[in-house]
Amino acid sequence: MSVSQITTHVLDSTVGRPAEGVEVELSAREGDGWLVIGTGATDVDGRAKQLGPEQVPVGEYRLRFDTGSWFAARGTETFYPEVQLTFLVVEEGRHYHVPLLLSPFAYSTYRGS
Repeated sequence: MSVSQITTHVLDSTVGRPAEGVEVELSAREGDGWLVIGTGATDVDGRAKQLGPEQVPVGEYRLRFDTGSWFAARGTETFYPEVQLTFLVVEEGRHYHVPLLLSPFAYSTYRGS
């Protein structure tokens, strides 16, 4: 079995700072559905530590960010109540870092290092 590590962080691009307190869920593709393998919230640096297993096998994964609750807690309207990012872990032993840059009416992501 091939194994890799998945990490994420969230940056609030409207203020240029880490987004603390965003709830994040990590799921793995299982057949025709998804199996939640980890949950957590971003810390003061915008990072979700201990989100899931330390190592995951090669496969298809999804990160779901509860952006609606996070913006609501700040009294900010948002167009996206959640953001879901689906990606492939294709190489064993690699670190897959999947950041989210967030604002109330836009978001972007990239394959980090």
